[in-house]
Amino acid sequence: MMDIVNYGIIGCGMMGQEHLRNIALLDGARIAAIYEPDEHMAAAAQAIAPAARMCVSIEELLAHDGLDCLLVASPNHCHVDALEQIAALNPLPVLMEKPLFTAAADGARIGAIAARYPSPIWVAMEYRYMPPVQTFIQEAQRVTGGVTMLSIREHRFPFLPKVGNWNRFNRNTGGTLVEKCCHFFDLMRLILGADPVRISASAGQMVNHLEESYSGETPDVWDSGYVTVDFENGARAMLELCMYAEGSRYQEEISAVGPNGKIEVLVPGPGRFWPDDLGAPPVAQVIASPRDPKGPQIVKVPVDPMLLDAGDHNGSTYYQHARFLDLVRNGGAPEVSMDDGAWAVRMGLAAQNAAVSHSVITTF
Repeated sequence: MMDIVNYGIIGCGMMGQEHLRNIALLDGARIAAIYEPDEHMAAAAQAIAPAARMCVSIEELLAHDGLDCLLVASPNHCHVDALEQIAALNPLPVLMEKPLFTAAADGARIGAIAARYPSPIWVAMEYRYMPPVQTFIQEAQRVTGGVTMLSIREHRFPFLPKVGNWNRFNRNTGGTLVEKCCHFFDLMRLILGADPVRISASAGQMVNHLEESYSGETPDVWDSGYVTVDFENGARAMLELCMYAEGSRYQEEISAVGPNGKIEVLVPGPGRFWPDDLGAPPVAQVIASPRDPKGPQIVKVPVDPMLLDAGDHNGSTYYQHARFLDLVRNGGAPEVSMDDGAWAVRMGLAAQNAAVSHSVITTF
């Protein structure tokens, strides 16, 4: 077993820096090399990982001696190109930020990489690893007796500024229902244990970014919508997204219902956005509500404050890296496969298509 696992990092913007802070908390993990073309983001990354070699290209990073694994956290539309370069030059184990790709035409490129890649590729679906969501997932089948209805609500803040404002345009993100919501489509498949057969949606840009302009272009990313999904096992799921609701006490609310009862999880948003005058930020809760005997059972699921300070995802980035690190050291299969990542994107693209065309999508 290797004593120290050396990471190479491609992309160190806001999310990449969250990864750096969490890797720094892991025993036996080290940032060996970083490629980040934006000088301001590169300086911030070097401040977090001062011992890392700063590279001027992906090729230079991939040629760095002694790397054991890679993290790709570049802008969405760069993911497929980066994976192709990695596959050709140094196919190490990869933790690949979501979304795996952004356009339907790139699905074939991803499939070609998956068919020949000799090492694990783990798609970074952080929401799976939030401690309260983990508790919800572990208890869902027991409490419900088999989930027949699943509802996911995210009421949150608008998209934050990113380098070059790349996240303001669908052509770069894949669209909000891909960029933001692939997490939720992944959770639907995971919790229900089935694939979708029908998707319908109503969504659009209602409030956010309408007054912004970049090189004469107004952003076209959506900020709200509803998506409904029918699954092959007969279960139904619904997503409700609003990105101008940052005044909410909880950011994510997920509920699952079955013949025996209901279970919910309430997850607060990033603590750094919680107003100081309101006191301590809320703590996540999991609520089990059996049908018989009636009586909700509430369990609070606190997260280590050190992990909350290291990122905006309720500690999930740390726990995801801990499991990925174990995979790099000991082998095995990724918990979130390329197939999982591809399904999440295809569902998001189908939802975007359904909302634009006012139709029901049945082909993925």
